[in-house]
Amino acid sequence: MEISVRLTETPKRKPADESTLGFGKHFTDHMFIMEYESGKGWLNPRIEPYHRLALDPASSVLHYAQEIFEGLKAYRRQDESIVMFRPQDNCKRLNASAERMCMPQVDVEFNVEAMRRLVEIEKDWVPRLDGTSLYLRPTMIANDEALGVHAASNYIYYIICSPSGAYYPTGLAPIKIKVEDRYVRAVRGGTGFAKTGGNYASSIRAGADASAEGFAQVLWLDGQEMKYVQEVGAMNMMFLLDDALVTAPLDGSILPGITRDSILTLAREEGLDVQERRLAVDELMEAAANGRLKEAFGTGTAAVVSPVGQLSYRGEMLTVGDGGIGALTQRFYDELTGIQRGRLPDAHGWITPVCRG
Repeated sequence: MEISVRLTETPKRKPADESTLGFGKHFTDHMFIMEYESGKGWLNPRIEPYHRLALDPASSVLHYAQEIFEGLKAYRRQDESIVMFRPQDNCKRLNASAERMCMPQVDVEFNVEAMRRLVEIEKDWVPRLDGTSLYLRPTMIANDEALGVHAASNYIYYIICSPSGAYYPTGLAPIKIKVEDRYVRAVRGGTGFAKTGGNYASSIRAGADASAEGFAQVLWLDGQEMKYVQEVGAMNMMFLLDDALVTAPLDGSILPGITRDSILTLAREEGLDVQERRLAVDELMEAAANGRLKEAFGTGTAAVVSPVGQLSYRGEMLTVGDGGIGALTQRFYDELTGIQRGRLPDAHGWITPVCRG
């Protein structure tokens, strides 16, 4: 499909201070958008000025939450060239989410090209400061203008961009997380592996309660036994137990994180003992108490890695390691951001060039 382009005649003022960008607060001049009609497929792909969507009050996304999204980043390198990190994998995961939510898929190579074209047009919005990036948010919503619980016949797919700084205001400072023992996020057979809004909506209550108690995130337990640790609200979790890097398995109830996969790939190449297995919360807390839990960190596109300094479960607060950033956590952050920024070679084909400087 040909992607048409219409540029804005009223460009926005770009943020002057890149150190105060925050996450997801500013949006660029343009967006990619196209529509789907049953029997016709995807229609009218285009890049046009950023604008609000007009939805009928009966639009099915508003009533039945048939919606999916993705998140990935573009980076400006020292030579002023701009690249994207693993966009093909984000597009494949979007399609996996679409299949689970009974939504149409988007051709992977076409989707990558739509992203590349959009970022190229918005190249002046890609920040330069270390730790910053241009965040891309592809989104698909159902848009039947009628009520009824069934797969829609009409959809909107769009991509917006946001120049962003650190996900957490404290940057790489270790965070406190609370193990959630009341609510559950997902169960096997559900939608936990899909990147769909309902998963995040169901996490807000627990997150708000934890925030009021001074925690940055909640660590979810499995939905069946409430015994095994899974992931936190916006990240997969990894734990350095003795000399083994332990993370929850992809059993259908957690998101198959692309940063997670990147770090596990690097860890295996470095000869680390990587264990994708169920980890009981009692085993985790005991390991923290006796010093066997050396490091804990979250992984995700927005934060890259986020070290955990303290864990709380049923009122008991334990410190992870010495409470600071672990050496392994720091090394993975440096390696992954080094590949993204061009300071280290890309041996895995993870980088997709957008444009030269």
